Parts: sequence; C-alpha cells; structure tokens
Amino acid sequence: MDAEAVRHAAETPVQATAADVDEVARTLSDAFEVDPHMDWFMRPDARRDAARLAFFRMLVGGEGMKSGRIDRPAGGGAAAIWMPFEWLAPAPLSAELKLLPTILATTGWSRFGRLMAIRADMDKHHPLQRRHAYLWFLGVAPAAQGRGVGSALLRAANARLDAEALPAYLETGTTRNVALYRRHGYEVISEHRARADAPLMWSMWREPGAR
Repeated sequence: MDAEAVRHAAETPVQATAADVDEVARTLSDAFEVDPHMDWFMRPDARRDAARLAFFRMLVGGEGMKSGRIDRPAGGGAAAIWMPFEWLAPAPLSAELKLLPTILATTGWSRFGRLMAIRADMDKHHPLQRRHAYLWFLGVAPAAQGRGVGSALLRAANARLDAEALPAYLETGTTRNVALYRRHGYEVISEHRARADAPLMWSMWREPGAR
C-alpha cells in the first residue's frame, strides 16, 4: 500500500457506494484489531479475526450505508462513517433481533454482556440536546497509519460541518486518539467506563469553526 497516495486521496475523499462495502469493512476491521474496547468485547478464540470482519460488514453494509455517510480515499485504505443525529433514536426490536446472530458470533456468549454494557454506557453519555453529526468510526489501514491519513479525513469532514454550522461528537478509547482529535477542534466532555473492568472511554465534542 502506498501510504502517501492514501493520504493525498484522503484530502478530497469520496463517498463510499455499495461496491465499496467489503473494502471499507476490511479496512476498519484491520484498523480496529488492537482497539481496547474491541479487544474487551470480542470473542477471545481463534475465530476472532473472522468474527470482527463479519461484524464490520454488518455495520458498514447495514446502517453505515443505509443511514450514514462513509468518506474514504478514492483508492481505499481508510474510512470515516458519519451518522446523523436522527439515527440515534432507539432501533425497533425487529431490527435488533435480526442483528443478534452476528453480534453473538462476534462476542461469543461469554462476552455478549460486555458489548451490551458498552452500548448502554455510550447511550448514557451521548449528548442529545443539540443536533449534531456523529463520527461512528474512523479507521486507517495499519500500513498507512501515522502518515496523516486520519487527519486528512477529519479536515475534509470539519470543513463540510463548518459550512453546515453543525457540531460533531465522537467517542474514542486511546489517549493517542484523544490528542489527534484535540488537534482538530474536539474537546473531551466526559470520561467513563462501561464497567469497572472495562477500558476507559472519552467522549468528545466539536463546535463548528473550532480550531
């Protein structure tokens, strides 16, 4: 992978289409392989990698493509999934039940409760008082990480959000990412854990025009 080409293309990202679902899912699966929250709720056996990829295929090909906006460099290698404020309303029970087999395959029975705890914790701390854009996922393929690809995607998104006078919100689970997002105008509004043994999560907010 030509990391510099990925970074350059990320400066003017395109929106993913249905034909890009597999590439986007694979990129995000690889990018989140060492994510502390993924590590905490993912099944711990030899089926973990395949389950994580299936999990992202479900998210990208389902709600990400249906309700969100997926920005990516034209040649792939990174992706940012933005969800609208309205999407945060509770999903119908039928929709939740449809996803349950894939979710159970992702966590296994022993860690299903961990994922449910993370979901409840995220819902609890997500501010709903103002309309905003929600950065659901941002990931860069490992071979292109540390080259400014994520920053390029953020700059492009922030310019669009500024033009719309729209705030943005996200969660992250590493201090490295907290520093990255702060450089792009996001500020920590809360720190929380799903359970006492869960990794720390930071919730961050960006006002339009923030630098």
